[in-house]
Amino acid sequence: MAVVKPFNGIRYNPQRIPDLSQVITQPYDRIHEAEQARYYDLNPYNLTRIIQGRKTDHDSDSDNVYTRARCYIQTWLAEGVLMREEQPALYVLEQTYTTPSGETRTRRGLSAALQLTRFDEGVILPHERTLSGPKMDRLNLTRVTATTWGHIFILYPDDENRVNEILQPYLDAHPPIVAREQVVESHVEQRFWVVDDPQVIEAVVQEMGPKRNLIIADGHHRYETALNYRDEMRAKYPDAPPDAPFNYTMVTLVSMSDPGLVILPTHRLIHSYGRMDGSEVRQRAQEYFDLVEVSGREEMEQALAEATAEQPRFGFYDGQYAVLTLRDPDVLARLLPERAAAWRTLDVTILHELFIERVLGIDKAAVERKENIDYLRDPQLGYDAVDEGKAKFLLLLNPTRMEQVRACTQAGEKMPQKSTDFYPKVISGLVAMGVGLEERL
Repeated sequence: MAVVKPFNGIRYNPQRIPDLSQVITQPYDRIHEAEQARYYDLNPYNLTRIIQGRKTDHDSDSDNVYTRARCYIQTWLAEGVLMREEQPALYVLEQTYTTPSGETRTRRGLSAALQLTRFDEGVILPHERTLSGPKMDRLNLTRVTATTWGHIFILYPDDENRVNEILQPYLDAHPPIVAREQVVESHVEQRFWVVDDPQVIEAVVQEMGPKRNLIIADGHHRYETALNYRDEMRAKYPDAPPDAPFNYTMVTLVSMSDPGLVILPTHRLIHSYGRMDGSEVRQRAQEYFDLVEVSGREEMEQALAEATAEQPRFGFYDGQYAVLTLRDPDVLARLLPERAAAWRTLDVTILHELFIERVLGIDKAAVERKENIDYLRDPQLGYDAVDEGKAKFLLLLNPTRMEQVRACTQAGEKMPQKSTDFYPKVISGLVAMGVGLEERL
């Protein structure tokens, strides 16, 4: 069962930080060097200083990004820049956004403390593989600050949208503490509520209780980090009670039936590649794909939109445009019979197993090291890179469908990395959760 609890959130004091757009950020793994510099310049209290601080040439065991993060949280709490919720609460984040196709949608997430369970217990399920480096980084930050800063985005089954129905009267009667502000991502408006009514909280907790097969949409590294931290703390403090917060982690829960739930495609850009030119690639690709040359980008993208589940299609651009349609839907069943059918029919699986590995000759280890591949949400960046000679080929995909994510997780299959891009991201800085020994849930 899914054990959900309210918690005494740590959040920015609106009396000290009236404009939250100056301090909240993208998730830590979206903060690269340029974004880090921009966030640092926005405000001296921007959360980046804690979740993705600047490294220096003088870093040591006693002075580094993690110790500086601890110093920031202690100082900001003492100064009243950060405050701790007086009573346990749940938190609601609504994000209204425009899709690449021009639709306006709203997605609602419920932020709460979720009891940690191993994947084999069947309550929380992963859908992507993880790497060791990011997990160690997040574990070090959690150890030093005793706080969970990033939200784990989790999907839960709720065909009748009962949780949202329970929340709606409260949201209608209470103004959000963040209202319709475009922050962090352009074209995404954020609304954020603190839900502290005990009756509403209890109704939500009871409704979530029987649920199983919740799926991690985004934050696999953070969830596994939370498990590692829990196990570490249990070993150190075996007499700690079950309601010690390190047995939980902060999540944002979104219904699988939410009409605002959207998955965007992640395109592949092939660079630093000299084994063959576009003409030879086209020829080799026809072992697995029907290849059709098209006149331009619009025709190629229209053809992608007409793909069927039985015969996936991909766009190929090397200065000229082509559409690749899988010729034989059963080819991967013959090549990889040990893998589940749900995994074999994923567009990303077909692209990587057949085109990237067998046509281009780029093996899994090279893909994992990102030697020849970059991942793009915006295809325009890929078109430009090819046109400017900075990359060789752009491969365009259709988005993974929600039913494919469900099927893979239920089959126990982890999807290839960058299979899903749930948009928009759950932003960091609206609320954090203490997981120190002395706290209780």
